[in-house]
Amino acid sequence: MTATVTRDTSAGRTRPVRRRPVSGHRLQERRAGWLFVAPAVVVLVVFLFAPMIMAAWVSLLDWNGQSSPFSGEAEFVGLSNYQNLLAEAGLLRGDFMLSVRNTLYYVLFNVTGVVVLSFVLALAVNSYVLRGRSFFRTILYFPAITSSVAISVLFLFLFQGAGVVNVVLSWVGVDGPTWFTDPRGVLHLALSWFGVDGAPGALADTTVGGLSLWNWLSGPSVAMCTLIMLTIWTTSGTYMLFFLVGLQDVPVELEEAAAIDGASAWQRFRYLTLPLMRRHITLVITLALIGSWQVFDQVFILSQGGPAKTTLTPAYISYVRSFGDGQFGVGAAVAFVLFAIIIVLTLIQRWVGRERRA
Repeated sequence: MTATVTRDTSAGRTRPVRRRPVSGHRLQERRAGWLFVAPAVVVLVVFLFAPMIMAAWVSLLDWNGQSSPFSGEAEFVGLSNYQNLLAEAGLLRGDFMLSVRNTLYYVLFNVTGVVVLSFVLALAVNSYVLRGRSFFRTILYFPAITSSVAISVLFLFLFQGAGVVNVVLSWVGVDGPTWFTDPRGVLHLALSWFGVDGAPGALADTTVGGLSLWNWLSGPSVAMCTLIMLTIWTTSGTYMLFFLVGLQDVPVELEEAAAIDGASAWQRFRYLTLPLMRRHITLVITLALIGSWQVFDQVFILSQGGPAKTTLTPAYISYVRSFGDGQFGVGAAVAFVLFAIIIVLTLIQRWVGRERRA
């Protein structure tokens, strides 16, 4: 059976075009293809898209989670939850802006540290000079497959006031910091050594999103630095494998030719390895960026947002507001704002890291 359609020609007229009939064999192939992908499509719809649509509806409600969100007991409030979160001055907006500030520092140092460390580790285990490379690859990847809860508890014992880290520091005459009780940022701590304990007038009077510039420029707290160290250690092994795959795809002939032409090791790395690793670097930065904005379990185990909310994150606020305060509409609104932030930053990062024609 043939189908007739019309198509505009260069002269502005239309003429009939006949398509080739779809054979019975190709039709069976299409049906078989849809039959094979149907289970995956059903799973995605039921467990991904349907919950997302339901969460979007919940974000428009004042719902306590005790009844169905589609019943009359849930009050429809429209964009009120988003307005309270982003525009209305109050505790919710203040906590959210604090969480954004904390997460910005977390993303900055965590993504940078993870990319640099995992790339260095990949270079090390890919070197032909290193013996037992398979052993080191396994050891370096081991933290990535260990429970994040178990590692967080381990770090809690290490960095508490009487923990191993402070005991070791005391052996060399250094008073260990109060890792999970000092609310000051590292920049404020550094300035306090020079006698600057308060905010200058301009930084105190200028506010952005309800927070003064002095608070925005505080730097991560000591507790947040601990979380950053934990995440870098646990995730660098996974990203090391991404870089390792890319390094093994670099043609050995190119490196040998560059060496014969007199290029030094640094020149080969700068002008040969790095350009060929561009896609892998972009992928790792994208994945690390998304994972950093979604940090939750480490905060829940180690600090629960403290001290003084300096480790508060949007994901933790969404959890507390939903399951702690029974404000599931507010929690869903926080989750969708976080989703929008991740999408925007990911698109920007992909645009910056795109391949450009010479």
